[in-house]
Amino acid sequence: MAYDDYIRKRFFPHIWCPGCGHGIVLNALTRSLDSLGFDKNEMVMVSGIGCSARISGYVDLHSMHTIHGRALAFATGIKLSRPELKLIVPMGDGDALAIGGNHFIHAARRNIDITAIVINNRIYGMTGGQYSPLSGVGVRATTAPYSNIDPAFDVVEMATAAGATFVARTTTYHVREMSKFFQKAILHKGFSVVEVLSQCPTNFGRRNKAGDAVHMMESYKNGTVVAGSADDVPGSGKIRRGVFVEKTAPEYCDEYARIIRVARKGA
Repeated sequence: MAYDDYIRKRFFPHIWCPGCGHGIVLNALTRSLDSLGFDKNEMVMVSGIGCSARISGYVDLHSMHTIHGRALAFATGIKLSRPELKLIVPMGDGDALAIGGNHFIHAARRNIDITAIVINNRIYGMTGGQYSPLSGVGVRATTAPYSNIDPAFDVVEMATAAGATFVARTTTYHVREMSKFFQKAILHKGFSVVEVLSQCPTNFGRRNKAGDAVHMMESYKNGTVVAGSADDVPGSGKIRRGVFVEKTAPEYCDEYARIIRVARKGA
């Protein structure tokens, strides 16, 4: 099966702005799925609302396009009813960590076997360029015309603290690395989080004088470093990429099934 067999071509051309990084994420994800060789019927993709949520509409898998911030809640219901399925949830800043923040930390705490892809473009691109929980101090947005004063969440640290058993970060510039991380996350038994730094030249780049898509991707090339490498120098100011957590812990669906067996045995 070719990777483009995972694409619903009838829905193209896509709605993303020229230069948006979300198409790169879609490409890497479909190539990852093709490399893993899963049957389409073994996978479900769930998304909420936003630019990143359109990914679920473009993949030729069982998919569910749900309400804003509740993608992980819907995915949890699907996973508990059909634990044999592979659940993938692409989310943006808001879906994952604003209105969806509570679902995110509890999915991580439970260690349910779902792959969460947090596409971080540091702004609400679809709804007009408002600042998000990942924008950071000093960022300009429609809701922060004189710059934002809210500190940003660190997705890796938050996912780790909440209990996720696989946590990674990459960028749209590092496509092969992204595909590799997606494969690892999907195969991992437990709650997996992959943060992808993705450019938004239309809203973030224009308002913050970050340049066009090429300039923003160059910033990912030059402004990031592989964690643990010789270039990973404390105080360098560079964003660290890599797999930060990869561990084994009891998975929620397995524990739920065990409780059911115990209850039936005692009845």
